[in-house]
Amino acid sequence: MIEPNKIITGDCIKVLSKPQKTQADLIFADPPFNIGFKYDVYEDRKAYDDYYAWTEKWMAACAGALKDNGSMWIAIGDEYAAEIRVIGRKLGLNLRNWVIWHYTFGQAAQTKFARSHAHLFYWTKTTDHKAITFNDMDVRIPSARQTTYGDARANPKGKLPDDVWSFSRVCGTFHERVKWHPCQMPEKVLERIIKVSSNPGDLVMDPFSGSGTTCAVAAQLERNYFGIDLSKNYVKHSTQRIADTLAGNRRGTEISENPELSRPQRKVGGSGQSKKAKKLRKQTAK
Repeated sequence: MIEPNKIITGDCIKVLSKPQKTQADLIFADPPFNIGFKYDVYEDRKAYDDYYAWTEKWMAACAGALKDNGSMWIAIGDEYAAEIRVIGRKLGLNLRNWVIWHYTFGQAAQTKFARSHAHLFYWTKTTDHKAITFNDMDVRIPSARQTTYGDARANPKGKLPDDVWSFSRVCGTFHERVKWHPCQMPEKVLERIIKVSSNPGDLVMDPFSGSGTTCAVAAQLERNYFGIDLSKNYVKHSTQRIADTLAGNRRGTEISENPELSRPQRKVGGSGQSKKAKKLRKQTAK
């Protein structure tokens, strides 16, 4: 059963396949990518057919738990991005955006180009854009016309971000980093998604709650939240993370649209921020 403002231990397919009195306004799903990550109680290396079939089941369960005017976002890596697109089409979902999240520094590679991105699929059930929540004014950013060209035609309210987002991965030096989960989404990515696709008081759901980022950000933005995870350990720690966050006992990393500013606000190894980053921060503050 969907219970607002809780994270529960369970299998999202089983939980969400049951008839629900409450449905989600926004679902954000960051499933295991099937690339061998070490999770607490989940084996992240399935045969292709098994992973595909499992993905079909959880996406169908999520679609069933989503309001008719709701939005669903899915994060995935290169290995299964095409499959996610195909499954969404089979389920009758409407793809509004295929966003590339560029996480500003890639994974080390010697025999091919370093990967420095993931995919964010933005789906809705309806094709009626007037029926869905899309708070464009809450996520606008300064345009190049304003910051670079000094063009008088620039909209003083800024512009919507492009479909390539530059936010750093959560590094071990970042204040928001938890030590008990191997794969953590940045709060700034969830902040943008939750702001644009939901309103205060709406229900935001995460079927793979993991480190609890979705629920923690939703709570900070005055949304109701509901999370599901297989691991009792993750549920325990993420529930505490939300309580600590709301109590002001921890602070996240200030992450800017500019990748040079996506750094922890403290000294690391005695070096601190680069001179370029400090200069950019001063300019941004003016």
